[in-house]
Amino acid sequence: MADKGDKWPENISGKFYVDEQCIDCDLCRETAPDFFARNDDGGYSYVYKQPESQEDIDMCMEALEGCPVEAIGDDGEED
Repeated sequence: MADKGDKWPENISGKFYVDEQCIDCDLCRETAPDFFARNDDGGYSYVYKQPESQEDIDMCMEALEGCPVEAIGDDGEED
């Protein structure tokens, strides 16, 4: 389970985030490319845009559920 205390600083504030467990497998970026991006220097994903519509949320949830190391969380702060 993702830990919001370990989320990458690049994550934009909001419900979804990626933490330090990310293994750079690319699944989230393939599943929801409008919301997940890659830090090329660090080799990990992060959330660069939060979903707004239900369809967007569904795509992010699909990425969360498919993450092999459970690095995506949906309990982030709504800053």
